[in-house]
Amino acid sequence: MSIKGKTIINKIKRNNPYFEDLITRSVYHSNKIEGSTLSYAETYSIIFDNKNKIQVKADPREVFEAVNLKYAMNYIMNNADASISISFIEKIATFINKNIKDIDKIRKTQVFITGAEHIPPKPEEVPMLLSKLIYKDTKDREEDIFDYIARFHIEFEHIHPFEDGNGRTGRVLITKELLNRGLAPVVIPVEKRNDYMEYLAKRDITKLSKMLKKLNEEEIERMDTFGIKLTKKGK
Repeated sequence: MSIKGKTIINKIKRNNPYFEDLITRSVYHSNKIEGSTLSYAETYSIIFDNKNKIQVKADPREVFEAVNLKYAMNYIMNNADASISISFIEKIATFINKNIKDIDKIRKTQVFITGAEHIPPKPEEVPMLLSKLIYKDTKDREEDIFDYIARFHIEFEHIHPFEDGNGRTGRVLITKELLNRGLAPVVIPVEKRNDYMEYLAKRDITKLSKMLKKLNEEEIERMDTFGIKLTKKGK
């Protein structure tokens, strides 16, 4: 990991108000994109065991989704310098699906994406496609970091390597890659869900890249309000 990567993660961990803010927003919006009914307040109460805990009347699955995503975020905070590999991705998916589905390996069955025209590749094709994507990640990165992350994320979601939790896993990987390079994380808000889903469906790297860059700039400003000083692209 770069010095900038270590620096930004240390700043986030030492600033508890921002740490809780980032994790809560990441969990809330990522799960909301997938259809969770939990409110922001309920999400915070669940994942940080608020002393003034509100009564949460939710499907147990949604509670697990919130807790699991928090642990996945904690994991990448502590392992942002790890190389992207199939085993690393499987580890994140295992966190995300704990107590929901017994997923610890890439899928061996055909899956379909509700509401999407795209049909993910056959299970026997997944290992090679994922390996090629990771190889391209290490050998042929675009010069612009946001283009690279957008391309990787779009291809990852189209491969759809797991039976469940692919969107959440992919968005955690976005945060991991940004932090590893000393850049502010991004939280894709549920309010931008339609645009985000359209960019994925159309494989629109340019528009997704622009979205991520803008969200990154907005996060830098948000971090500043919490007393964490950064500049664009971590400079």
